[in-house]
Amino acid sequence: MPGFFVTGTGTEVGKTVVAAVIARTLAAAGSRVAVFKPAVTGLADEGEPDHALLRRAARSTQTDDEIAPYRFDPPASPHLAAELAGEHIDPARLQAAARRASGSADVLVVEGVGGLLVPLTLGYLVRDFARDIALPLVIAAGPGLGTINHTLLTIEAARAVGLEIELVIFTPWPGDPSAVERSNLAAIERLGRVRVETLPELDLGEPESWPPLAPGGRTRSSGS
Repeated sequence: MPGFFVTGTGTEVGKTVVAAVIARTLAAAGSRVAVFKPAVTGLADEGEPDHALLRRAARSTQTDDEIAPYRFDPPASPHLAAELAGEHIDPARLQAAARRASGSADVLVVEGVGGLLVPLTLGYLVRDFARDIALPLVIAAGPGLGTINHTLLTIEAARAVGLEIELVIFTPWPGDPSAVERSNLAAIERLGRVRVETLPELDLGEPESWPPLAPGGRTRSSGS
């Protein structure tokens, strides 16, 4: 299926924002975009749920169930959130739902849950799901201290099972990046043998203000 799988180096590193900007960029270019997230947790928290932001960004008419088959209130790992809800996440159901979403559009943008090694069940990781649907990865990462280790570990975990990495996105990228942030970007490009792009902090309520982000094409001048 044509599309991209957005993962991250951990939680709260901008996966949903990156996925939303990619979806909006593709939709604005005239593609019919479907979005998908295998599980949403933390629905009890205030704010727009991840699947709702993805739908809005993609200009999609998908239902909640079509975007996110499993949705839970606790902000916890999907396997635990499902257990607390008395449910069990079925990998076959996820794969079938992703295929259905892809069949209704030109391109599918999938957002993972946490990082690649987060368990959807104790026998089925986010990485397993990414491998099953075989989409190239876009990795969201913070630009600050510690990101070299976190990002290179994510790259290594992906390549260990044959996953293709399209690029890494540093977000939120400051208007005046520090020497550390610039060095982190250059180090990951060199050591990870991967392209790194940047995305500034965004106003999620104003999609028209978002910069374009097309994983297949360069959107940042090297070193900026």
